[in-house]
Amino acid sequence: MRLKVGLRTQQRVGRKLAWLSGNCLAHIALVDNLATMTRKHVDSPRGPAALGPYSAAVWAGDLLYLSGQTPVDPKTGALVDGDVEAQTHRAFDNLEAVLLDAGLTMDHVIKCNVYLTDMASFPAMNSAYGMRFAKPYPARTTVAVKALPKAAQVEIELVARRA
Repeated sequence: MRLKVGLRTQQRVGRKLAWLSGNCLAHIALVDNLATMTRKHVDSPRGPAALGPYSAAVWAGDLLYLSGQTPVDPKTGALVDGDVEAQTHRAFDNLEAVLLDAGLTMDHVIKCNVYLTDMASFPAMNSAYGMRFAKPYPARTTVAVKALPKAAQVEIELVARRA
């Protein structure tokens, strides 16, 4: 059976097929890039030792994904003493060590996730956070969690981009 359609319908269908074809090719290229991408981890002799089977950070193209850091002293492996502000500074010190070992600085950070065991600690964490970044600030999410490793009050993870 042959369907007769007008020129305008043919042109509309042609444009939609071209759009669909272009999008399919873009998705195929993306999947191909992801399939050939390998994880490149960052060793961080300045940062604390991992508490489990994970990397301190992993490169994915120009993005560096840093694992969450708690306020552990890298020399002793013990949680630092102090309130959430002191713990936030130690967590940032640990993250900054990983960034430096990857050849980046805090200025390369584009996203920050903060985990607090008590949202009443938000103002103190926010005070320490504000000392670590300059405008324009990275995007940030802060959530409350029930507990963190070693009874830490805060854990912070970052995403940074190589310029």
